[in-house]
Amino acid sequence: MACTSISLVREQSEAVGPTRALWVPFALGRPLGSAEDGEFQKQVMRQAFDLLATATEPTIADYEGDLPEEAGPGEWACPLNLGPTDDDTLTGRLLAEVGRLKTWSSQTRAARGRTLFGVSGAGADQVDAVATALASIVEAESITEPPTGDVEWAFEMPLLVRHLADDLRTFYHEAIAAQPGSTTPNHDALNDWIFGGTALGETLMAVADRLTEADDPMGNLVRGLLIPEGRYRGGSAF
Repeated sequence: MACTSISLVREQSEAVGPTRALWVPFALGRPLGSAEDGEFQKQVMRQAFDLLATATEPTIADYEGDLPEEAGPGEWACPLNLGPTDDDTLTGRLLAEVGRLKTWSSQTRAARGRTLFGVSGAGADQVDAVATALASIVEAESITEPPTGDVEWAFEMPLLVRHLADDLRTFYHEAIAAQPGSTTPNHDALNDWIFGGTALGETLMAVADRLTEADDPMGNLVRGLLIPEGRYRGGSAF
């Protein structure tokens, strides 16, 4: 059966060696580029399907075309107030930050009629449990033991770490999508915000350090999926 695919992380595709893959320079979680532009998404899919006719050997092709219209790092500033909290622990600061974003995130979910939150196995209303679970990994004795709590996690550790992080990123992105304005921040702008001063960015970096200490092959792969290229201690997290 002829197959084609879309790749967001080129290094992973090169390691796997797919028959055909279209590498796209979009944000993780946005394999078709713009979430609100159906014509743009069709154009990306057409390029992926075109590989069925043009690729006669294993191929990773680069996406060709304009990028989605988004606000860059120098054009966008987060309007949300994520100031200091009473609880100075990592878990406390992350939970307080999540609490401030809930109203904004719920606006986006209501407008879209759906949410992409929940790949970890958590329900749509269990963001606090996801935040607590992710922060708890920093102090965990083993990266093979799942976090405690009432959630029936959909993945084993340490792969679960990646999906906990994805759920929180989704939650934060949904909150940002409710901001006023006609354009959304691009991938770099979002990462500048998250890793430039949020408790989520600090937590992700601390979890990456914990995975480094464990020196587990799967944990090291997960670490590469947590931190964007070039942002882990001045280099790549892979």
